Amino acid sequence: MLWLKAFHIIFVVTWFAGLFYLPRLFVYHAEAREPALHERFKIMERRLLGITHIGGVLAVGLGLATMAAFAWHNLAYLRQGWLHAKIALVLLLIGYHLMLARMVGQFARDANTRSSRWLRVFNEIPALLLIAIVLLVVLKPW
Repeated sequence: MLWLKAFHIIFVVTWFAGLFYLPRLFVYHAEAREPALHERFKIMERRLLGITHIGGVLAVGLGLATMAAFAWHNLAYLRQGWLHAKIALVLLLIGYHLMLARMVGQFARDANTRSSRWLRVFNEIPALLLIAIVLLVVLKPW
Protein backbone atom coordinates (compact mmCIF):
# COMPACT_ATOMS: atom_id res chain seq x y z
CA MET A 1 0.00 0.00 0.00
CA LEU A 2 2.86 2.40 0.76
CA TRP A 3 4.33 1.79 -2.70
CA LEU A 4 1.03 2.80 -4.27
CA LYS A 5 0.88 5.91 -2.13
CA ALA A 6 4.49 6.85 -2.95
CA PHE A 7 3.97 6.51 -6.71
CA HIS A 8 0.67 8.36 -6.44
CA ILE A 9 2.52 11.30 -4.88
CA ILE A 10 5.27 11.13 -7.53
CA PHE A 11 2.75 11.37 -10.35
CA VAL A 12 0.74 14.07 -8.56
CA VAL A 13 3.94 16.14 -8.61
CA THR A 14 4.38 15.39 -12.32
CA TRP A 15 0.76 16.33 -13.04
CA PHE A 16 0.99 19.56 -11.10
CA ALA A 17 4.21 20.54 -12.86
CA GLY A 18 2.17 20.63 -16.06
CA LEU A 19 -0.85 22.25 -14.45
CA PHE A 20 1.39 25.03 -13.13
CA TYR A 21 3.61 25.59 -16.15
CA LEU A 22 1.23 25.17 -19.10
CA PRO A 23 -0.88 28.24 -18.25
CA ARG A 24 2.35 30.21 -17.74
CA LEU A 25 3.35 29.23 -21.29
CA PHE A 26 -0.04 30.55 -22.42
CA VAL A 27 0.76 33.91 -20.82
CA TYR A 28 4.08 34.11 -22.68
CA HIS A 29 2.44 32.90 -25.88
CA ALA A 30 -0.32 35.52 -25.66
CA GLU A 31 2.27 38.26 -25.12
CA ALA A 32 4.65 37.11 -27.89
CA ARG A 33 4.75 39.25 -31.03
CA GLU A 34 7.12 37.31 -33.30
CA PRO A 35 5.63 34.48 -35.42
CA ALA A 36 8.66 32.27 -34.72
CA LEU A 37 7.94 32.50 -30.97
CA HIS A 38 4.30 31.54 -31.55
CA GLU A 39 5.43 28.40 -33.37
CA ARG A 40 7.91 27.52 -30.62
CA PHE A 41 5.24 27.98 -27.92
CA LYS A 42 2.86 25.71 -29.84
CA ILE A 43 5.45 22.92 -29.78
CA MET A 44 6.24 23.46 -26.10
CA GLU A 45 2.55 23.52 -25.16
CA ARG A 46 1.76 20.35 -27.11
CA ARG A 47 4.69 18.45 -25.58
CA LEU A 48 4.01 19.65 -22.05
CA LEU A 49 0.33 18.70 -22.42
CA GLY A 50 1.41 15.15 -23.27
CA ILE A 51 3.52 14.90 -20.12
CA THR A 52 0.67 16.45 -18.13
CA HIS A 53 -1.75 13.84 -19.51
CA ILE A 54 0.58 11.03 -18.44
CA GLY A 55 1.07 12.50 -14.96
CA GLY A 56 -2.66 13.10 -14.54
CA VAL A 57 -3.74 9.64 -15.66
CA LEU A 58 -1.16 7.93 -13.45
CA ALA A 59 -1.91 10.20 -10.46
CA VAL A 60 -5.64 9.52 -10.70
CA GLY A 61 -5.17 5.80 -11.39
CA LEU A 62 -2.75 5.30 -8.53
CA GLY A 63 -4.95 7.45 -6.29
CA LEU A 64 -7.91 5.19 -7.02
CA ALA A 65 -5.76 2.11 -6.40
CA THR A 66 -4.54 3.58 -3.10
CA MET A 67 -8.09 4.41 -2.10
CA ALA A 68 -9.19 0.86 -2.95
CA ALA A 69 -6.34 -0.59 -0.89
CA PHE A 70 -7.29 1.52 2.14
CA ALA A 71 -10.95 0.58 1.68
CA TRP A 72 -10.00 -3.11 1.45
CA HIS A 73 -8.56 -2.89 4.97
CA ASN A 74 -11.34 -0.71 6.37
CA LEU A 75 -14.51 0.05 4.42
CA ALA A 76 -15.24 3.02 6.72
CA TYR A 77 -12.39 4.82 4.93
CA LEU A 78 -14.76 5.55 2.04
CA ARG A 79 -17.25 7.32 4.34
CA GLN A 80 -14.87 10.04 5.55
CA GLY A 81 -15.95 13.57 4.68
CA TRP A 82 -12.43 14.83 3.95
CA LEU A 83 -12.06 12.09 1.32
CA HIS A 84 -15.30 13.17 -0.38
CA ALA A 85 -14.09 16.77 -0.41
CA LYS A 86 -10.72 15.68 -1.84
CA ILE A 87 -12.41 13.71 -4.60
CA ALA A 88 -14.55 16.75 -5.46
CA LEU A 89 -11.44 18.94 -5.68
CA VAL A 90 -9.66 16.35 -7.84
CA LEU A 91 -12.67 16.39 -10.18
CA LEU A 92 -12.25 20.17 -10.43
CA LEU A 93 -8.57 19.61 -11.27
CA ILE A 94 -9.56 17.19 -14.01
CA GLY A 95 -11.93 19.84 -15.39
CA TYR A 96 -9.09 22.39 -15.25
CA HIS A 97 -6.83 19.93 -17.06
CA LEU A 98 -9.44 19.46 -19.79
CA MET A 99 -9.70 23.25 -20.15
CA LEU A 100 -5.93 23.38 -20.60
CA ALA A 101 -6.14 20.75 -23.35
CA ARG A 102 -8.83 22.78 -25.11
CA MET A 103 -6.74 25.92 -24.79
CA VAL A 104 -3.67 24.19 -26.28
CA GLY A 105 -5.85 23.50 -29.30
CA GLN A 106 -6.98 27.12 -29.46
CA PHE A 107 -3.41 28.40 -29.32
CA ALA A 108 -2.39 25.83 -31.97
CA ARG A 109 -5.08 27.26 -34.29
CA ASP A 110 -4.14 30.85 -33.39
CA ALA A 111 -7.65 31.19 -31.98
CA ASN A 112 -6.90 32.32 -28.42
CA THR A 113 -9.21 35.13 -27.31
CA ARG A 114 -8.06 35.44 -23.70
CA SER A 115 -5.80 38.20 -22.44
CA SER A 116 -2.50 37.55 -20.70
CA ARG A 117 -4.05 39.08 -17.57
CA TRP A 118 -6.92 36.56 -17.63
CA LEU A 119 -4.40 33.77 -18.17
CA ARG A 120 -2.33 34.95 -15.19
CA VAL A 121 -5.36 34.69 -12.91
CA PHE A 122 -6.35 31.34 -14.44
CA ASN A 123 -2.82 30.12 -13.67
CA GLU A 124 -3.46 30.42 -9.90
CA ILE A 125 -6.35 27.94 -9.77
CA PRO A 126 -4.29 24.74 -9.42
CA ALA A 127 -2.23 26.27 -6.60
CA LEU A 128 -5.39 26.98 -4.61
CA LEU A 129 -6.71 23.48 -5.26
CA LEU A 130 -3.38 21.94 -4.27
CA ILE A 131 -3.36 23.82 -0.96
CA ALA A 132 -6.90 22.69 -0.19
CA ILE A 133 -6.20 19.06 -1.12
CA VAL A 134 -2.99 18.84 0.92
CA LEU A 135 -4.71 20.39 3.94
CA LEU A 136 -7.58 17.91 3.65
CA VAL A 137 -5.26 14.90 3.34
CA VAL A 138 -2.94 15.92 6.16
CA LEU A 139 -5.45 17.37 8.64
CA LYS A 140 -8.45 15.11 7.85
CA PRO A 141 -10.78 17.68 9.43
CA TRP A 142 -13.93 15.52 9.30
